[in-house]
Amino acid sequence: MKESFSDRLRRLAVEAFKFLTVGGLGYIVDVGLSNLLAYGFGPIPALLEGSPIKSKIISTILSMIVVWMGNKLWTYGDRTTNSNMRGIVLFIAVNLAGMIITVIPLGVTWYLLDMRDQLTYNISTNVIGIGLAMIFRFYAYRTWVFKDQAPDTEVVVPLEESSRVPDDRS
Repeated sequence: MKESFSDRLRRLAVEAFKFLTVGGLGYIVDVGLSNLLAYGFGPIPALLEGSPIKSKIISTILSMIVVWMGNKLWTYGDRTTNSNMRGIVLFIAVNLAGMIITVIPLGVTWYLLDMRDQLTYNISTNVIGIGLAMIFRFYAYRTWVFKDQAPDTEVVVPLEESSRVPDDRS
């Protein structure tokens, strides 16, 4: 039986909600850690001051772990990756591409435009970069990493019925 448009839309909305919830948690980890590493926080000094791309790479890797667990267990928990190794390799490849997408705006503002304040850092990487990467990741996760397998087709074979029912009484 073919799924109706409204059912598909509802299923996509639930999937997008779960994806955004898991991504929101990953975003908090990513943004918080990248700012902590690049700029410090209160009495905590910046560990990677002057190295925004290194800070972003480290924070992205840690947020990837959080997002992998959330998506694997909740968002796409009903889907299979056929093997855990295949799923992990695809997830890492997609997130490495997403990380490149995320740091491109940062590289432009930091190195080409020489805009090195914390506000520009956050807008370029944590708003523009992550926004673009989020769109890419949503498409890539559902298309390649956590691919929705088509249900097995059901084969119905009609049985030939005899026109006459045998009589056991004879």
